[in-house]
Amino acid sequence: MQRTRLSTLIDDLGDQLSLWLVNPWRRVSLVLISLLLGYFFAVAAAAIAGQAAVQDTVASVFIVLGIELASWLVYSRRWRDPELLRKIPKPLWIDCVNAAKIGAIYAFCVEAFKLGS
Repeated sequence: MQRTRLSTLIDDLGDQLSLWLVNPWRRVSLVLISLLLGYFFAVAAAAIAGQAAVQDTVASVFIVLGIELASWLVYSRRWRDPELLRKIPKPLWIDCVNAAKIGAIYAFCVEAFKLGS
């Protein structure tokens, strides 16, 4: 690929972002934001699917498939290998996906308790 100003700018921005995310407090804040966004989107999805009451089963299948896909991605063998973890740390996006999944599961549990009472 040819080195243009745009490709150089994108590469430099990516390098600066990765250096910015080395700070552990920034990493924790991004994981917390992912947790809250997962909660928000799950509540929104439950409200939309519950309001329409037409495709509840199809919506729940897609939600369960998304959660299972996120679990498969986070807990796959390549991220749990102890020898690999000593060489390179787990990427930030894996932690953010896991936090969003946990937030979504928590939101669905809270919604179920609200509907049950």
